[in-house]
Amino acid sequence: MTAHPTEQQAVPEPPPMRTLRDLRAALRAHGHPGDLDQLEQELDAADLDDLTAVRRITGRYRRRVLLRIDPDGAAAVGRSNEDMAAELRRKLADAAAGGAR
Repeated sequence: MTAHPTEQQAVPEPPPMRTLRDLRAALRAHGHPGDLDQLEQELDAADLDDLTAVRRITGRYRRRVLLRIDPDGAAAVGRSNEDMAAELRRKLADAAAGGAR
């Protein structure tokens, strides 16, 4: 009996991102070009005593890393606006056709 390939690829274990040093390393390895510089600019502009703002900034960049390492997430981010709009039109048309019955 042979193994059948699965539709979903295994998501790699995310890198540690518990500290700013960890997050910077993860962005260097997995981020888009410019992500690390953009993080630094946002942190420089933020009031570091406002932990909510710092948490919001770092959370945004953690999610970017997680999307990049997830094959499905990376594919979704790479879709064009036209492709997304066409899919939404199809779904709306299907919903309207189902509701008209």
